[in-house]
Amino acid sequence: MTRPHLFQPLTLRGLTLDNRAVVAPMCQYSAVDGIAQDWHLQHYGSLAASGPGMIVIEATGVSPEGRISPHCLGLHDDATEAAFARLVPALQSFGDSAIAVQLGHAGRKGGAAPPWLGGKPAKDGWQTLSASDIPFDSDWPAPRAATADDITRLKQCFVDAAKRALRIGFDAIELHSAHGYLLHQFLSPLSNRRTDGYGGPLDNRMRFPLEVVEAMRAVWPADKPLGIRISATDWVEGGWNPDEAVIYAKAFKAAGIDYVCVSSGGLVPYAKVPIAPGYQIDLARRIRDEAQIPTRAVGLIVAAAQAEAALADGAADMIAIGRGFLDNPRWVWHAAEELGAEISYPPQFMAARGKIWPGAALARPRN
Repeated sequence: MTRPHLFQPLTLRGLTLDNRAVVAPMCQYSAVDGIAQDWHLQHYGSLAASGPGMIVIEATGVSPEGRISPHCLGLHDDATEAAFARLVPALQSFGDSAIAVQLGHAGRKGGAAPPWLGGKPAKDGWQTLSASDIPFDSDWPAPRAATADDITRLKQCFVDAAKRALRIGFDAIELHSAHGYLLHQFLSPLSNRRTDGYGGPLDNRMRFPLEVVEAMRAVWPADKPLGIRISATDWVEGGWNPDEAVIYAKAFKAAGIDYVCVSSGGLVPYAKVPIAPGYQIDLARRIRDEAQIPTRAVGLIVAAAQAEAALADGAADMIAIGRGFLDNPRWVWHAAEELGAEISYPPQFMAARGKIWPGAALARPRN
């Protein structure tokens, strides 16, 4: 019997994933001064024990002002590095999942309150910067337009964070170029009105993100994957669009990117996003087909059969699942049972294996 696509290995440079299920990066808003806490150990530890091919640790700021909120993770000084140096080896010891970190800079969307406190600019926020001095929304403060010196400094922040990630022992880095954060702000004409070499034509708007990719690839080992997450469209007329996303994907592939997670939206609050099950899968398919780069599909993919179909149909090479893992941390086990794949379990959890536990059929009804 052919092994389900979801449970076939995938090799990216010197890293081989046991399966194609990936825990999507999901902000926990539980750090203190950018430092990972015990919450992160229990959260990611539980997911690591369930055996996804890769876990991508949530958006992590490459500088203090690059964090999405005052409670987000950072990787910008010795204290934040030391916390990760405790967390990552522990996660790697819990199972066979590759552990990646998503490095980014929030730009004009930085300094926000956690979603459960409204998600608006926080009282303990900070002056933000962006490609241009255009605020995210009418009730958000205007960012400062990045100067040439800022751009040089920011590139170095990404490089320094990559060096720290290497010392920590991360298996992969994922660059955050989606959801309206800084790199996306340079890409979209809705947020980038610059008149210098970083604004205007598409080649100029891509320049800063590509310089970041090239600088990070230069310090990240050749045998370790460097991925990227993009928004393939702003879902707004006159904004960043799939045609430009394909050109961008071809350019960052040439610069050393190994895979792309294809998401969408996030740049402006008024976008009309057609949210539905698997609504971004066709965007991943187009990037994969036209840029000839491994892709990861994400967005309301919750069922094993749905994930398997996207892989079998050639739309993507990996499937990222976010809130589905929060709801069901053992998603990988249950997907294997449903698709008829044999996978390994931590021996401490063997008693709950479907073939052993009589209550499995009652606890896990078929989707």
